[in-house]
Amino acid sequence: METAEARHVIFDADGVLQHLPGGWYAAAEPFLGDRAEEFLRAAWAKEAPMQAGADGDYLAMLADLLEEYDATAPVEDVYSAVWNRVEVNPESADVVRLVRAAGYGVHLGTNQAPHRSTFMRTTLGYDDLFDVSCYSFDLGVAKPEPEFFRRAAARIGADPREIVFVDDKAINVASARSIGMAAVHWTFESHAEASVAGTDAPADHTSHAALRDQLAAHGVRL
Repeated sequence: METAEARHVIFDADGVLQHLPGGWYAAAEPFLGDRAEEFLRAAWAKEAPMQAGADGDYLAMLADLLEEYDATAPVEDVYSAVWNRVEVNPESADVVRLVRAAGYGVHLGTNQAPHRSTFMRTTLGYDDLFDVSCYSFDLGVAKPEPEFFRRAAARIGADPREIVFVDDKAINVASARSIGMAAVHWTFESHAEASVAGTDAPADHTSHAALRDQLAAHGVRL
């Protein structure tokens, strides 16, 4: 497939722009004890269809799951303390601003259900940080499906060959490449953090300098 000049960069969210300090399991332990990991994996499995656009009330689902696991805390408290305790990595945000200042389109491409995306858009400020945001529930398909990347490119209004995609999971990187995007496998998280988050962190790409180098290697001149 022919290459084209890079004009846009799509950044993933979790592991690339943001993370949950201390990790998901530690955040859930005050509510679930030693069943925190089991609970979270069950919650993520139930969340997957919603991330791909299926109808559903995420908090209602989570409340039912908490009851199933004999957790007594209000669902709003659990959701706030776990799902919405995420923080933006300031160096990652600086890279986004640097790419934009260099004249490239900067966009978000992330698997999310509607509830959490509202928090990311407003509280985390992603509506201001990015030109176009591609949330999986809104596109109607989730990574690693190649159709996610086709629809993201269409929403941006660009040929996939003009886009560089950055993600912390190799399977998503491979999928983006399959439709002609250049793609970078990168995360700022340590290998220990990445393991807890379900991320397959690349061995030598955890510094932001490495991210800038990888973008430059794909024609993003900063």
